[in-house]
Amino acid sequence: ADIFLMPSLFEPCGLNQLYSLRYGTLPLVRKVGGLADTVVDADVAAIAAGTATGFVFERPEAGELLAALQRGLALWHDRESWRQLQLTAMSQDFSWQRSANRYLELYNTELP
Repeated sequence: ADIFLMPSLFEPCGLNQLYSLRYGTLPLVRKVGGLADTVVDADVAAIAAGTATGFVFERPEAGELLAALQRGLALWHDRESWRQLQLTAMSQDFSWQRSANRYLELYNTELP
């Protein structure tokens, strides 16, 4: 698949978008919960910065979903940009090792 649609009303965590990221199927999600935490919208700034990993929309409305899908389909035709998004998505690290290291960094931070 090229795009994984996950327009959840609420999503406390979510694993399906993580699977999609791992295998280069760009997720299209509503900006909520864990989906908002794990998918970086492919807007102009994020594409230029090399941080975009999928497509995000705000309100749970059909028009917003359709607009995000149209953005995704338009970008799909730009094969070089699409491939870069896939590579960025596949390089994301949501491992427990990363989480543990972040906790250690926080624990070792000196308070002012």
